[in-house]
Amino acid sequence: MPIEIKIRKNEPVDRALRRLKKKLDRENIIKDVRAKRYYEKPCERRRRKNKVMAFTAMLRARYEN
Repeated sequence: MPIEIKIRKNEPVDRALRRLKKKLDRENIIKDVRAKRYYEKPCERRRRKNKVMAFTAMLRARYEN
C-alpha cells in the first residue's frame, strides 16, 4: 500500500514533504525499513525487545506515584 500525499493548491513543496514525513513517521514505515536493513538473529531480536521492556518498566516504576 503506497503512501500518497496530494499537494494542495498553492502549497509549497516543503510543506508537502513535511506532511509526507509526518505520515511516514506515524505509520512507523521508516522505523521498519531501518530495522529490516540488516538481518537480525532471533536471539538478538529477543534480547533487544527484553532490553526495551526492562527500560520501560524502570521508567514506569520511577515515575509512578
